[in-house]
Formats: sequence, structure tokens, C-alpha cells
Amino acid sequence: MAKKIVKVLKMELPGGEAHPGPKLASAGVVMNKFCTDFNAKTADRKGQVVPVIITAYEDKSYDFVIKTSPVAGLLLKAAGIQKGSGNPKQIVGHISDAQLTEIAQYKMPDLNTTDIEAAKKIVAGSARNMGIAIDK
Repeated sequence: MAKKIVKVLKMELPGGEAHPGPKLASAGVVMNKFCTDFNAKTADRKGQVVPVIITAYEDKSYDFVIKTSPVAGLLLKAAGIQKGSGNPKQIVGHISDAQLTEIAQYKMPDLNTTDIEAAKKIVAGSARNMGIAIDK
């Protein structure tokens, strides 16, 4: 018999550093156990924001799926800047075409394309909106 789903949460937690809090409490899961499991699976991603989808069941058990880090964070890190521009026409950073390709390849599982060129266009659009130029 299938377990009854109580709640599905989409959250962004710090990789390897999640701790119990009100967001997790609202899911109705055993917070300490979830944090231990999550931190173990994301220990290699410390310092990154890690999106996670948590499915909480009636019996207090849960499943979670870890997604790739957001494009914005990856672009900021690659460009070596703290934040993007409020005005897309104002260039605040630069990344190389190789860095663009690397980010696009990393994000491929979460993008709705299987073509690397299309993925690069998606990531380039995000970079452009953040005021990050791509050097060819």
C-alpha cells in the first residue's frame, strides 16, 4: 500500500549545513534525521545553495530529491562577484565561454533541454540579465 503524502516542500538549503528550523517543522518530518541525511548527501557542496524537494508522509517518514545549484549562484561564483547588476545594461562581471559551457553542462539535468547549445543559451540569458558579459 502506498504511503499517504502529507506535504511536498521545495526549499533551498545550505549544502552540508542544514539545521532544524520552522520551514522543516512545517513539513512534519523528524528534523534531526532529515538534517543528518541531507548534510551527508550534500557535504561536497558546502557553501552552495542546494535546492531540495521534500515529500513528507503521514507516518513522519520522508523522501527528498536534491537538485543542481541555481544558475545565478554559479554565475556569480564564476564571475567572482558578490551580486548581479540591477540594470542588465550595466556590466558588472565577465565569464569565459568555457565557464558558460561548464555551467550549462552542470545544469543540464534540471533544464528542459538535452542540447548543450540550447542549455548554453538559457544560462547566457541569465548571465545577460545579471549584467555578466560572456567573453568569446
